[in-house]
Amino acid sequence: MPVPPTLYDDPPLLERHALPVGDGHVLDVQVRGRPDGIAALVLHGGPGSGCSPLLRRFFDARRYRVISVDQRGAGASTPRGAVAHNNTGTLLADLRRLREALGIERWLVVGGSWGATLAIAHAADAPHAVAGLLLRAVFLARREDIDAFAAAADLDLAALTDALHGMDAEAARRAARRWWQAEQMLAGSAVPTPAESPDLDALVDRYRVQSHYLRHDCFLSAPPLLERCATLAPVPTLLLHGTADRVCPPAGARALQERLPHAALRWIDGAGHDPTHPAMAAAMVEALDRYAEAGRFGDAA
Repeated sequence: MPVPPTLYDDPPLLERHALPVGDGHVLDVQVRGRPDGIAALVLHGGPGSGCSPLLRRFFDARRYRVISVDQRGAGASTPRGAVAHNNTGTLLADLRRLREALGIERWLVVGGSWGATLAIAHAADAPHAVAGLLLRAVFLARREDIDAFAAAADLDLAALTDALHGMDAEAARRAARRWWQAEQMLAGSAVPTPAESPDLDALVDRYRVQSHYLRHDCFLSAPPLLERCATLAPVPTLLLHGTADRVCPPAGARALQERLPHAALRWIDGAGHDPTHPAMAAAMVEALDRYAEAGRFGDAA
């Protein structure tokens, strides 16, 4: 699906950091936009996907200071694809260290899919640090959610996980391609032609991390994510969810709103999981513009 015309240009780069966070992991951090703009943390999905310019293009560079970070094992962070010392607890510690390193007291947190999951966990872990939450296509990381995804995608996650973590490089590449194609179809994205095939070695690293998290219920079973919501501060919170999302079914968004009575839930008719769906992209841009104007999402919800 082509990038919708409603998006802003990628904000200009202000700073780029290689942030050591321990255990041999070094995070790639980019700060873009306006130096004195509204601090906004962007959390990518996956786990393991890494940030893309698309996730920054929802933001007006004249208003925001956008912080995007590749999580452990993902994107340009090193070592790519590493799963040792890589769990939700370490990611939350990394976000605390990142905020301290950048000297940010509070930030707006924006995430989609797994990024929304991590955003909620971060808001529960450090409620004083979160000024607002914009969550797209929320994923609750319950075992039932993981099993539903596998069934919808017709994936044998156990077999794919074994291949991705095994010693046979070709088997790992086949598993990564199978997983990627299934995700593309579920998300409603166009699958590239063979001439446009993705970097399979990069996909192996991505899905090695993702399978590691899914195998362990995203390290969020004790306590579950919904129970952690009890510690969230009542900051401006907007949930955007496509009515046709097959990767993160709409029932998850309803369950989350029930736990967060201060949150608004806006349904995006016809949108699936793909953030480039024109209606979803427009809703993200509108919500962030309104927050920049008023410090809340207002009637965008």
